[in-house]
Amino acid sequence: MTVPFPVLSLIIFIPIIVAVLILFIPREQRDTIRVAALGAAGACFALSLFVYISYNNSVADIQAAQAAAVQAGTNIGTAQFNATLAYTEYVEWLPQLGISYHLGVDGLNAPMVLLTGMVAIAGVLVSWKIEDRTKEFMAFFLLLVAGVYGVFVAMDLFVLFFFYELAIFPMYLLIATYGWVKLREYAAMKLTLYILIGSVVALIGAIAMVLTAANFFSSPEGAQIFEAAKASGLLPASAQPFSFNITQLTLAAENGAFNVFGYAGVDGLTFARLWFPVVFIGFGILAGIFPFHNWSPDGHVAAPTAVSMIHAGVLMKLGAYAALRCGVQLMPEGAQIHLPWIVFLTLINVVYGAFIAFRQRDFKYVIGFSSVSHMGLVSMGWATMNMTGMTGAGLQMFSHGAMTALFFGCVGMVYDRAHTRDIPSLGGFIKVMPWVGIAFIIGGLASMGMPGLSGFIAEFTIFTGMFQASPDITLSIGNFTLSNYYSIIVVLAAIGIVITAAYVLRVTSQVFFGEFDRAKYPDVGDITVRERFVLVFLGAPLFIIGLMPAVMAPMLQTGIQPVLTLLGGG
Repeated sequence: MTVPFPVLSLIIFIPIIVAVLILFIPREQRDTIRVAALGAAGACFALSLFVYISYNNSVADIQAAQAAAVQAGTNIGTAQFNATLAYTEYVEWLPQLGISYHLGVDGLNAPMVLLTGMVAIAGVLVSWKIEDRTKEFMAFFLLLVAGVYGVFVAMDLFVLFFFYELAIFPMYLLIATYGWVKLREYAAMKLTLYILIGSVVALIGAIAMVLTAANFFSSPEGAQIFEAAKASGLLPASAQPFSFNITQLTLAAENGAFNVFGYAGVDGLTFARLWFPVVFIGFGILAGIFPFHNWSPDGHVAAPTAVSMIHAGVLMKLGAYAALRCGVQLMPEGAQIHLPWIVFLTLINVVYGAFIAFRQRDFKYVIGFSSVSHMGLVSMGWATMNMTGMTGAGLQMFSHGAMTALFFGCVGMVYDRAHTRDIPSLGGFIKVMPWVGIAFIIGGLASMGMPGLSGFIAEFTIFTGMFQASPDITLSIGNFTLSNYYSIIVVLAAIGIVITAAYVLRVTSQVFFGEFDRAKYPDVGDITVRERFVLVFLGAPLFIIGLMPAVMAPMLQTGIQPVLTLLGGG
């Protein structure tokens, strides 16, 4: 798939360019600033929708190309991965350092690019009435969006980390400057330190991976594989052994570069076994993996509404996506060793997060801990290491992104009018804000896995994948061996689903039903047409994916297939 213009670069750089231009607009011209920000978000959404639809229409062709790669019989997993990439852009940036500006989309990141476009538009619209330093807010928000886009489409590890860090800086400023006064400085610093430390740890692992792959491709055996890959077009003709190119690192992984025993002079230790948990959990911190999750609810609560929406909607997905792309895909042997125990951390996420959400009085904290719980299901899906569970994880990422953005939009609309998030103090709001009440109920039903909505199909598929994987997964620690335990984890994780239903029903009952106190909230009224659009825009995908999962599932499967092949299950 090609187009006569660099569509992915436009998606990344339109927000950056408009953010810079906004800084030159006089601050008194707030409407001009808002329109410019909305125009940038709208253009990126239109391009991301084009990429998604055109990629989805080509799924059959991509599957045929993957099958042809299998028939070719050489570098099967890497060739499958290369066959999935579309709208690729490749420019050598710093060839001496092995860095290239390499972008592309596949079945895994195309839905995330679309989700980012949706949440970006919604974020600008819900921030329409911000009066304090409007242009700075919109500029930093667009920079944050650009960073998120960049991570999802990066096919070079250096570029991925570049945009990963770019997303952290504006997030800190937006929370520290525009967030909830009581918590914003603490939450902004906590969030930044957690994510920064996680990314630095993952970066160290990535550099070690690049060095190990370079040593492999410089060896006689590796050099033959390397030259054959260049001759076949799998790698660029100008490729060098030292490179951050994800395709080249995948090639190294497939040919055992990270599986050599005796790493660091320790018998029985390989590079993948040592570094996989470092990279996976380093990125997993941004996904809220236990026990490194407690930055997330504070960040959600302190952030302004639009930032909470993009934080929960797409930023946490960056961690889950990067953990799969840089961890599982590049170190499959490490995944097979470590995911069977990491799955216990995901179980704690699901159950503990739901219990803590149930205990909250603050409307935003409920949704914040709910995000921790639901993101645990994504990592649980990766841990299945089979097509069913990993497809469910991909669906859960999109579903949870739209759902939590919708939730935080609802919370923000209530808070902007009532000026409180104390759940027992609210009540009867569906009578004066019916659109918000209905939207929250829809989001709640998706959250608790109601059939017909996206949450059900995602959770059902993850749990089915867990049951399928259970007979094949064994966890060995010394002389202790645990087998066929994934099915037990599913049963325990179901407790989290029950608790989710309990807190969703409790919050819905206390906030939206009962008697509305007009004397206490004299200025509360219905929302604007602009806000109604946001609710419909974010709520519609919950029905579309729930009723027609085929609009996304086959696409996700094309992206997952190369990973499964590398894991030995393809």
